[in-house]
Amino acid sequence: MLQRWIRQKTNQFEQFGIEVIMGKREDFAALLFGAFLQVCSYLFSGIAQLRLWLYRKRIMHDTPLGCLVVVVGNLTVGGTGKTPVVEKFARALQERGRKVAILSRGYKSKAPPIWKRWWHDFTHIEPGPPRVVSDGARVLLDSELAGDEPFMLAKNLPGVVVLVDKDRVKAGAYAIKRFGCDTLVLDDGFQYLPLKGRLNLLLVDKTNPFGNGFLLPRGILREPVKHLRRASYVFLTKSNGQRDEELEALIRHYNPAAEIIECAHKPKYLQRVGTGERQPFEFLRGRRIAAFSGIATPESFERFLRDGGSQLLHARRFLDHYRFTGEDLREIYTEALRVGAEFIVTTEKDAVRLTAVEECPLPLYYLRLEIEILRGAADFREAVGKICFPHGLPANELLEAEEERAASAPGTTG
Repeated sequence: MLQRWIRQKTNQFEQFGIEVIMGKREDFAALLFGAFLQVCSYLFSGIAQLRLWLYRKRIMHDTPLGCLVVVVGNLTVGGTGKTPVVEKFARALQERGRKVAILSRGYKSKAPPIWKRWWHDFTHIEPGPPRVVSDGARVLLDSELAGDEPFMLAKNLPGVVVLVDKDRVKAGAYAIKRFGCDTLVLDDGFQYLPLKGRLNLLLVDKTNPFGNGFLLPRGILREPVKHLRRASYVFLTKSNGQRDEELEALIRHYNPAAEIIECAHKPKYLQRVGTGERQPFEFLRGRRIAAFSGIATPESFERFLRDGGSQLLHARRFLDHYRFTGEDLREIYTEALRVGAEFIVTTEKDAVRLTAVEECPLPLYYLRLEIEILRGAADFREAVGKICFPHGLPANELLEAEEERAASAPGTTG
């Protein structure tokens, strides 16, 4: 009982902090807490810029691994739709003959027991190996030990190695030595400076590019907006297809050379949790449904459901990466029955964290989303080509070679 009360109060405080950062509260407590956070954000900004300066001046050094490294990341925390982009890029590289490993820090994954780490440190000179989520043939860890995103990537990318470790230099070296990988993709790696990328793919959420403009913890920025200049390619995610000239001008101001690729998250199908049964997205039309999610931007998920023609009778929101308890799920099931829902829908990322699924009295589905390139498809293929054909071909020849290869393999991503 006490544990549940502590958990509720912790979640309430986290929600309060998020509302302050997003400008959704303007009472005295919010103004006072916001002022404190703003002071902290100035300190954070100074530390972030100092760290980058130290690496740029070679006072602190990155570690070359003799392997092609691609960095996928963002300037902000949460909600840019990074995982589907990582998946699309890794699949495209794999289909073009690269041996790919995805390196992740495993955000909010469960670390091995402390006694196990101490015993390894006591009995070994070398640090322990990274956690192997997938060896390319099998998924070896669940979402709790791997983290939500690494587990999803491992499940959706057979043939791609997925490793989790905070030390991604160590993880990269392990991928090369143990699995013979020749291409490393750093998931959420834009701020990971010890391993330098050949290509830096920066994602910008078009619906909320930089929040209120402040760095953490007062805003959602991890680095100042001017660090757009570090990107090789800028992916504008969650696009509705209409160009945002003001946002593109801002990007060009800081980075005139970067290619801009515009993409959207497109619903593909509904998959039933537990059975694997699939229904087309059109299955939602006219249906009475309930939904729940524990992601950074639940509004976009709920919008997909409404745009699909469903009657969304009840939507429950949790914090990002929330670990659902059996009691949470029973409450969701009870409410879905009360409002007369025909079935329940959640996100793919939330589906990997579900327990007590067998108790659900209604069909329970997750919504599968995939990335669709709306503008800049040739630039995307060129980015892939620069990795797959890295031997000094001119850019136009790279693109021609890639287009010929794509034409001969119509199932490839692009």
